[in-house]
Amino acid sequence: MASAAGFLIAVVALASAVAVCGGFPAAMTLERAFPVRGHVEMSQLIARDRARHGRMLQSSTGVVDFPVEGTFNPFVVGLYYTKVQLGNPAKDYYVQIDTGSDVLWVSCSSCSGCPGKSGLPIQLNSFDPSSSKTASMISCSDKLCVQGVQSSDSGCSSQKNSCSFSFQYGDGSGASGYYVSDQFHFDTVFGGSQAANSSASVVFGCGTAVSGELTKTDRAVAGIFGFGQQSMSVISQLASQGVTPKVFSHCLSGAGNGGGILVLGEIVEPNIVYSPLVPSQPHYNLNLLSISVGGQQLAIDSSVFSTSSSQGTIIDSGTTLAYLAEGAYDHFVTAIADAVSQTAQTYPAQGNNCFLITSSVADAFPQVSLNFEGGASMVLSAEEYMLQQQSGGTEVWCIGFSKVQGQDITILGDLVLQNKIVVYDLAGQRIGWANYDCSLSVNVSTTSNTGTSEYVNAGQLSDNSSPRSMPYQSLPQVMTLMVGILLFL
Repeated sequence: MASAAGFLIAVVALASAVAVCGGFPAAMTLERAFPVRGHVEMSQLIARDRARHGRMLQSSTGVVDFPVEGTFNPFVVGLYYTKVQLGNPAKDYYVQIDTGSDVLWVSCSSCSGCPGKSGLPIQLNSFDPSSSKTASMISCSDKLCVQGVQSSDSGCSSQKNSCSFSFQYGDGSGASGYYVSDQFHFDTVFGGSQAANSSASVVFGCGTAVSGELTKTDRAVAGIFGFGQQSMSVISQLASQGVTPKVFSHCLSGAGNGGGILVLGEIVEPNIVYSPLVPSQPHYNLNLLSISVGGQQLAIDSSVFSTSSSQGTIIDSGTTLAYLAEGAYDHFVTAIADAVSQTAQTYPAQGNNCFLITSSVADAFPQVSLNFEGGASMVLSAEEYMLQQQSGGTEVWCIGFSKVQGQDITILGDLVLQNKIVVYDLAGQRIGWANYDCSLSVNVSTTSNTGTSEYVNAGQLSDNSSPRSMPYQSLPQVMTLMVGILLFL
C-alpha cells in the first residue's frame, strides 16, 4: 500500500464503462481519493484504512464466536457452558461445552426428567420442532444418520423411520431422543470486532428423556454441545458446508466467576505448542509420554500411557477435574506428598489426598509437567492440579487428580485445561495449548476466500443478555472430588 496520500486513488466504474463495446480494455475514469497537494488529516487516512480493512475481513469466512460462562470449580458451578440459538424463530439454549462427545442436543418440549429451572443464572428453554418453521425430522436413510450409526452417535427406529440417539455417560446419567434438522444461528466476528448474524442448517438432537445427574436442577443446562470430530458434530457439519474452518479453540478462565472464550477458528499465540492426535480414535487422544514433578521425571512405565480401546490420554472439557491412569496415580501422589513434606501437613478427607498449608498454594506445591509426543509439555501450576477445600487462616488443598479404578485411562478435564488457550486443529490432526489469561481477547486466524490467512480479534464482544455479571451461588462444600463430573467414555 502506498504511504503518501497523493497515491491513494479510487476507481469510479460507470455503467457505460462496464459495457465493453469493441476491444478491451474499456476506458475508465480515475479520481484521486485525496488531492495531490494539500493538507490531509491523519484521522482521515486512518478512517479510510479501517474501512478498507473492514471490507477485506468481510470477504473472509470470519470467526464464529460463542459466549462462555461457568467455572471448573465444583463448589461453584463445575462446568463451562455457552448459549446457542436454534430454530425459526430462534430461541436461546444454554448448553454444556463438551469436547468429549460429538453431538449437540437440547431438551425437547416432551422431555421426561429434563429440569424446568436451574440454579445457574440462566433460563431453560425446550425445543419444540412443531413451533419452528424450518425444523424437519431426520430419516434413517439420511447420510449423517448412517455415518452416526458407525460412530455410535445414532441409531434407527425402523417402525418410525426416524434417526435416534441414546447416550450413557460415565457418571451414570443418560440422555435419549431423536435427531432434527433446523437453523443454527451464530455471530460471525470480523476485523475490529465487527459482528454479523449468520445461520446454517445443522442436525442436532432433540432430547425426550434424561436420567441421573442430568435431572438435577442445581447446575442444570438445556443440553450438551459436543465438539468431537465425528461427522455428527456441529464443527464437522459446518466445516463440510464451508461455513467455518475445521478447527476450534477455547480458553477457559479459572479466575473469579470463570467464563472465557470459545471460537470456531484457530487462536494464534506465539507460545502455543502442539502434539499430534492419536489417529483413528473416537476422542481427542494424545500420546502422554511421561510426568515430571518439580522437574523430576517420575519412574512410570511408559506402557501405562499407551493408547488402546481401554486406555490412553483424553482431552475432555466435559470432565470437571482430572484422572490419571491407575498405574501412574500412586507415583504422582507420592511425589507431591514428598515435595511438600516440609511445608504442609496431610489432612484426612474421605479418601482424598489433602494437605494443610499456611503459605500460598503456589509456594507450597511444585510445578507439574505433562510431557507429550512431539516435545510438547503442559506445565501445571499448583492451582491447576490442586483443589481448595477450605479457606481461612489455614487452607486445605486436595490433589485434583483421581483415578479410574481398574483402568489405565487419563482424562484431562477443566481443572487442567483452565487458564490455557487450547486449539483443536482437526484438519492438521493435532492439539495445541499455551498458558494464557482468558479474561483477555485473542487473535484468531481464519482462511479467506482467496485461501490466505487473515486475523480477527474475538472474545471481548459485549452481550447485554449475557449473565456474566451475575454472581453464582456457591454450592455446599461437601468433601468429595466427584461433584458434577461428566465423563464421556
